[in-house]
Amino acid sequence: MEHVPLRPPAPISSKAPISSKDRLRSILGGSIGNLIEWYDWYVYSAFTLYFAPVFFPSDDSTAQLLNTAAIFAVGFLMRPLGAWMMGTYADRKGRKAGLTVSVMLMGGGSLMIACIPGYGSIGMAAPLLLLLARLMQGLSVGGEYGASATYLSEMAQDGQRGFFSSFQYVTLIAGQLLALCVLLLLQLLLTEQQLESWGWRIPFAVGGLMAVGVYYLRRGLRETEQFEESAADAGKPRSGGWMLIRRHPREVLLVMALTAGGTLAFYAYSTYMQKFLVNSAGFGRQTATAIMASALFIYMLLQPLAGWLSDRVGRKPLLLAFGIGGVLFTTAIFTRLETVTSSFGAFLLVLSGLVIVTGYTSINAVVKAELFPAHIRALGVALPYALANTLFGGTAEFVALWLKAQDLEGGFYWYVTAMIAVSLIVYIRMPDTRTTSRI
Repeated sequence: MEHVPLRPPAPISSKAPISSKDRLRSILGGSIGNLIEWYDWYVYSAFTLYFAPVFFPSDDSTAQLLNTAAIFAVGFLMRPLGAWMMGTYADRKGRKAGLTVSVMLMGGGSLMIACIPGYGSIGMAAPLLLLLARLMQGLSVGGEYGASATYLSEMAQDGQRGFFSSFQYVTLIAGQLLALCVLLLLQLLLTEQQLESWGWRIPFAVGGLMAVGVYYLRRGLRETEQFEESAADAGKPRSGGWMLIRRHPREVLLVMALTAGGTLAFYAYSTYMQKFLVNSAGFGRQTATAIMASALFIYMLLQPLAGWLSDRVGRKPLLLAFGIGGVLFTTAIFTRLETVTSSFGAFLLVLSGLVIVTGYTSINAVVKAELFPAHIRALGVALPYALANTLFGGTAEFVALWLKAQDLEGGFYWYVTAMIAVSLIVYIRMPDTRTTSRI
């Protein structure tokens, strides 16, 4: 009889199998933490119009916004470093551990911004401390994306990963929406002078305190089965930046290319759009905030619907819909917004752009997670995404405002369109990750 070598026994998790109820609780718990992380990140953008004069005294409002947008962009420069450090940490120590560290950094940065004196009190130290706080938050967000995308994708069961992983952007948008709601509330309760003087500090303090609560929440989350199995396999190589580039170069380039157009479009239609409505379309601050809050709320609700659809028809059709729609309509939407006078008309235009972007945002996390094996998944998702996000998403506001200052505002619309076209070429050529998933 032919001798058949015995296989080593499969690694046994130290914990009991995760029930459907525990799985759902973990997904919801991880999502709520993600919401607070992104609230802290977006509060900076939502309140820029009020605190810009505190740190950058100037008679030119565009110059003030340009300076604060530059710090917003510099914060993004730390995201690749955060992605590398905490992506590796999440692959080696666990998804839960990575999520816990990231929220600590984010909360610390928010509390710091809430306490920094203005330029009039400490001079150049004020913008420098603001920069330091944003660098801390950049490290946090860089690690948060990979750990969160990996955690949600691994926690979800096969056939539901598109739906559950879409909650990463549900909570991301909810964080931005919460920041806008806090802005609307403070606009109702405080005068413009009070908001510009001290009221803008309130949302940063609130965000820092909420992050403390999320820290304790995340400490109680369940670890994913895939991480436990991978960690128990002594034969698997350890996660690391050089190993990622050496063994998975194609996947790294693929993530960067498919991210470029999507992240630029997302930041153009979300964080920059509020300033565009005030600075270019001529709407008042409160009207612009209300328009963005309404459009983002509907956009948030679309994410799980699109994620569910991707579980039925595949990821590629949704990416193609975003790419084609973005190439055809981005310039037209922004050009029409320049002259629209009705707030409802502006709302419909902003919403139409966000509907197009949904094809990317709803499934981008699971698409990236499906490209990598478990032992390097968090780093593989986080690092190339952070590089593309820094180059294109983080600079979106700065490029838009710089072109406006040069009287070339229309150039930004064509820039967004061109980058979406680059990503569209990638979407056409790449396989559908639902059928080739490595999860």
